[in-house]
Amino acid sequence: MNPEIERRRTFAIISHPDAGKTTLTEKFLLFGGQIQVAGAVKSNKIRKTATSDWMDIEKQRGISVSTSVMEFDYLPDAENQPADAQPYKVNILDTPGHQDFAEDTYRTLTAVDSAIIVVDSAKGVEAQTRKLMEVCRMRNTPVIIFVNKMDREGRDPFDILDELEQELQINVRPLSWPINQGQKFKGVYNIYEQQLNLFTPNKQRVTEKVAIDISSSELDEQVGAQDAERLREELELVSGVYPEFDVETYRSAEVAPVFFGSALNNFGVQELLNCFVDIAPSPKPTMAEERMVNPDESKFTGFIFKITANIDPNHRSCIAFCKVCSGKFVRNQPYLHVGENKTLRFSSPTQFMAQRKSTIDEAWAGDIVGLPDNGIFKIGDTLTEGEKIHFRGLPSFSPELFKYIENDDPMKAKQFQKGLDQLMNEGVAQLFVNQFNGRKIVGTVGQLQFEVIQYRLENEYNAKCRWESVHLHKACWVESDDEKELDAFKKRKYQYMAKDKDGRDVFLADSGYVLSMAQQDFENIRFHFTSEF
Repeated sequence: MNPEIERRRTFAIISHPDAGKTTLTEKFLLFGGQIQVAGAVKSNKIRKTATSDWMDIEKQRGISVSTSVMEFDYLPDAENQPADAQPYKVNILDTPGHQDFAEDTYRTLTAVDSAIIVVDSAKGVEAQTRKLMEVCRMRNTPVIIFVNKMDREGRDPFDILDELEQELQINVRPLSWPINQGQKFKGVYNIYEQQLNLFTPNKQRVTEKVAIDISSSELDEQVGAQDAERLREELELVSGVYPEFDVETYRSAEVAPVFFGSALNNFGVQELLNCFVDIAPSPKPTMAEERMVNPDESKFTGFIFKITANIDPNHRSCIAFCKVCSGKFVRNQPYLHVGENKTLRFSSPTQFMAQRKSTIDEAWAGDIVGLPDNGIFKIGDTLTEGEKIHFRGLPSFSPELFKYIENDDPMKAKQFQKGLDQLMNEGVAQLFVNQFNGRKIVGTVGQLQFEVIQYRLENEYNAKCRWESVHLHKACWVESDDEKELDAFKKRKYQYMAKDKDGRDVFLADSGYVLSMAQQDFENIRFHFTSEF
């Protein structure tokens, strides 16, 4: 395999809200030498576009609203490495935890090779963590679990490990072990490297580590006799209960390594990162509809998994994020956009790093490239060097909440329309136009998205909107091979027919009963609940 591809590590950080994803990302950037002093969530979030208008809403709520992409080079233990040692290239995707933006997170998981799950030591496994783990299981994505907030009072580490096994349905293997917790927290013993790391609470610098033999008296001096004794017993128990760690079982997603630490106080994070770059898989083959695409193929292929509007508030531009699946992406080369059958050239592909984005000349499989988008891309589009293949697996879910959207300022009709089009392309929500009265209906997965749309229209596009309630149960896409039957269905249900932004027929059922009756009456019509069919 090409050494360039070999050194890539692309992963997502996922968890329930408030477990500490963004804080962990922040610390990774600190170790990657990208930032000198780490910020914290409640004060300043380091985002790929810290200057964008989004800042406001993320600041106000203290939550992430969109997945951010960051990358850096990292070489563990750099002083002792040979001079020609290649650093690893780490691509992090920090995802929103909030359920209302789950779709963004599911899509992100299609573009990564492994994931780190963050679990709060006091709360244990929460609802959203279970869901995300299911998505990882579907795709066989290897996961590492980081048990965060050890500097607060929490539960017994053994109880947490049992809960992880039961709830996430995966075998675990601790690779570090905490010495007490909460007020008495003394540090972590790193089982993977057999070192002791002593804890000194400091939010912005790095801690010291000591290589210690467990059975020596030196351990007693460092942590006190009582704690040393307890640590020896617990480590003995760990090695008795859990099998030896084997990298292959981790890569095949059967075992999840577990680390303990505190992201806020920068503790246990470096151990996680060192072990991660060592054992995590390099880019894996991607399944396309036509064939398997291997990362070390000579020709470039990639797909768009996310579109973000207004990265730069001075230019109303959109950026499409492309995951490179194979080969090498080169600037100004002609590439085929498979969906539209057009050849495109990109003069300014960018890569993101915390606050700055820079233009790049090439990218390899596993990297994530930002391409300027003037409305040509949709989520799930494929780019290749000429071969017609399609990558699948980027679903849009059937929305659950619906509202009419109305322009509140007639003088700003143009801005309103443009803003709505760009935001809908991002895949934050879905737009349906009712064929009966021509009104626009927005469907979302969560309540929070309505607020986000309103906020963004006002602040980014200078357009005001108002919401009106509409009583709907489900939106489903309809198709049929029998044209006559489809026409009869449309005539009968003309009040409830709408078109989505791609012009496909959508049936808006106002109750579960109406939907099941329609399915019984019209046997030859297929009803779909995701937009990929």
